[in-house]
Amino acid sequence: MLNRTVFFISDGTGITASALGKLLEHFPSTNFTQVRMPFTDTLDKIKLAQVSILHATEANGGRPVVIMSLGDMELRNTLKQSNAYFIDLFNTFIDPLGLELDQKPLTGAGIAHSVMGTKYNDRMEAINFTLNHDDGMTNSGLEEAQVILIGVSRCGKTPTSVYLAMQFGIKAANYPLIPEDFERGALPAILHNHLDKIFGLTIKPERLHAVRNERRSGSFYASLDNCRKEIITAENLMRNAGITWADSTSRSVEELSAIIMERTRKPT
Repeated sequence: MLNRTVFFISDGTGITASALGKLLEHFPSTNFTQVRMPFTDTLDKIKLAQVSILHATEANGGRPVVIMSLGDMELRNTLKQSNAYFIDLFNTFIDPLGLELDQKPLTGAGIAHSVMGTKYNDRMEAINFTLNHDDGMTNSGLEEAQVILIGVSRCGKTPTSVYLAMQFGIKAANYPLIPEDFERGALPAILHNHLDKIFGLTIKPERLHAVRNERRSGSFYASLDNCRKEIITAENLMRNAGITWADSTSRSVEELSAIIMERTRKPT
């Protein structure tokens, strides 16, 4: 196992640079120590970053990886005097795109995650909506929901709903399917007028058993037999209602959200 340090250096929050860090997942044989240096927006801070890069080189015996999003050309060029492998957001992506579009790109800190504009406000509104409509907490305003997730308890509805709101500005509600629904053999009555918005999540019984057992160890709720029965009944309910579902067992919230967005055709 190789050891390397990766620096995320930005003149803003570093969120965009961190997103590029997903590239590291393609190299599982390397153990990456991650160092985040947001708001590196002066020459003094750049010099401190250079010292950290030098120390990391000495510690690992190999030059660090630096993923950087610095709009200021002087700061960029100064940092690149260090001995490191650089992934430069501006040189690699933004500047070439500017040439193609024949436009000078904005280079101020925080451009990609500015709090200005309707996109930000839409996401904040979606997050508030989603938190207020978590786990069937309220039926008020449900007609505003763009997506309603259903499934048995602890199958991943809440994290997926929150990710949809935070990443895409989607107003996502979620409802747990509970024993009363199984006994009745039908979805909650409040959902009958919103079938076109509903997307289901399911999960393998063994995984659900493990998740529930962490919460309520040894309970009937967490027993493998009960998990199997709930999942089978929930899938039958969704099948009879014509609801599409996805298995959350081995999927991340990012992947589940992409599937939901594609199948429900929600614009981003």
